[in-house]
Amino acid sequence: MLGRVLCERYELEEKIGSGGMAEVYRAHDKLLDRAVAVKILHEAYRSDAEFVEKFQREAQAAARLSHPNIVNVYDVGIDGIDHFIVMELIPCSSLKDKIREEGALEIFTAVKIAKDIACGLAHAHANNLVHCDIKPHNILMTPDGHAKIADFGIARAVTESTMTYDGNVIGSVHYFSPEQAQGGAITPKSDVYSLGIVMYEMLTNRLPFNGDKALAIAKKHIEEDPAPPISFRPQIPPMLEAIVLRAMNKEPEHRPSSFDMIQSLSNIEANLSIEQLDDPDATKILPRVKTADLTPRRNIRENAVKIIESKPKVKPAEKIFLRSKAFIFGLILVLIAGFGAGFIMAFGQVAESEIVAVPDVAGKQLGLARQLLEDGRLRVSVAEIYDASVPAGQVVAQDPIAGRNVKAERLVTIYVSKGGETISMPDLIGLKKNNAIDRIKKLGLQLGAVYEKDSELEPGTILSHDPIIGTKINRGQVIDLVVSHGSAVSIAPRYNRAEAASAPKTMVIERTYVPDVQNVMLDVAKSSVEQRGLSVGTVTYRESAQNDGTILSQNPLPAAYVELGTPIDFVVSRSAGFYDNPEIENIYADSEVVEAPFEQSFEIPETEDR
Repeated sequence: MLGRVLCERYELEEKIGSGGMAEVYRAHDKLLDRAVAVKILHEAYRSDAEFVEKFQREAQAAARLSHPNIVNVYDVGIDGIDHFIVMELIPCSSLKDKIREEGALEIFTAVKIAKDIACGLAHAHANNLVHCDIKPHNILMTPDGHAKIADFGIARAVTESTMTYDGNVIGSVHYFSPEQAQGGAITPKSDVYSLGIVMYEMLTNRLPFNGDKALAIAKKHIEEDPAPPISFRPQIPPMLEAIVLRAMNKEPEHRPSSFDMIQSLSNIEANLSIEQLDDPDATKILPRVKTADLTPRRNIRENAVKIIESKPKVKPAEKIFLRSKAFIFGLILVLIAGFGAGFIMAFGQVAESEIVAVPDVAGKQLGLARQLLEDGRLRVSVAEIYDASVPAGQVVAQDPIAGRNVKAERLVTIYVSKGGETISMPDLIGLKKNNAIDRIKKLGLQLGAVYEKDSELEPGTILSHDPIIGTKINRGQVIDLVVSHGSAVSIAPRYNRAEAASAPKTMVIERTYVPDVQNVMLDVAKSSVEQRGLSVGTVTYRESAQNDGTILSQNPLPAAYVELGTPIDFVVSRSAGFYDNPEIENIYADSEVVEAPFEQSFEIPETEDR
């Protein structure tokens, strides 16, 4: 290839690198008269039309990126059968080389590099481009210490269209995310996971997951938690360790975005800078003091004698007067200072001794809560939390609690609801039933109905779930599972997604939890219990001050664990003119209403669907 000119413009001068997908050459751009790097795809990928198409599209998208922390892509082209990318040539080493040479990097340096990478990723993510292969080998270090991300474009094209070749996962097994290891959906959070691995390596000079075989390492990404970085390097600030471990969370929805990473790393960087400035014992690099800058000891003595001799001579009488005057002036200052200090101390004691009662602000809007506390001579700190049971903007709790007597100007922390936290439904297919249930509980979700299907898969394997993967759900939402019941035929030794999809439709019903439908309207309650696989039993009406049709009580009680199909009895609110409402008549037109002296009830007839 040396000496060859691609597209009559890029003359290849020297081979400077090689990887699993391409070879990299130093080249001369004859049109713009500058040195560039040219990456040429290996022959193995030229015949894959799908890969080539995606490679061209993603590489062109990467060429539109322009950021100081991303290696610029200048051009994308084809010369004969060779597909190539023309990039900025950076005469420097990679982050991997830096770690090999220096070992664990100085903490401040590691934070700066991580922030550079996060900035580059944020720019790419904002332009709907995911790198998918973040690792120290793809991070180039400039002479002034800044980091630049290389290999944009090719990584995503490879991940999307050639994730598996001959049964092998393509990628950097030490750095890719659990969803990449499983062949799942790739998102910007996949890059954040890889950045967490890179930060872990920079801070500890070791990889969080290692093994003899690639498959064993990929399995650790999916199943195991990394050892805390602080266990290898106690000097790591806890806040920094928390950022690393959060970025490496197994669940993409629990990882920060690249933009959040920038903010967090900026805060750490600022704190580290302040600590270095404030620490008088910190090691600092000071300029060397030159001998010429020192004043000779003899000159110091001569200068002192000259100063003494140059002072005007004062007569004895004048000395006595000046001393008396100075003494009186000093005495006055001491008295003033004493009175002032006494006044300040007395005032401070009075202020500190004032006791106020903490007002109750739970359930109030943030603005009103803050005003009540400040009017009560208290300081306010606000913390936001997710709570689906409290509307966003209202106070969930406070510390100290309401009614407690505290000193004036005490800091009161109020916890304000952000509403229910929305997450993406995780992929539970292929997990064992107990593991899936544990995962549901850890995510703050509730287990709903558990169904069984005849399947050749091992009994207890999750075949499907509702909601499906990727659906936006709230904490506390109910998740229904479909589990393999097994069959008389031999059980398959491992899970196979295709087999699960084609499993027979025979269903064995198990048990489920009774939903809490108290204080909701009857039609909503009816829909809720039926969706859970239960049925509506006796509906009894009782006069009440609540709105017509509101559920007053239910039997079985909420959260009871019952068999599917169990009837749920309701006691419903009614008023004197309840049956005068035409909408009520339409809803229950097919129901047999039973009259009673003080209450009315009816049975909803069974249908074939139920």
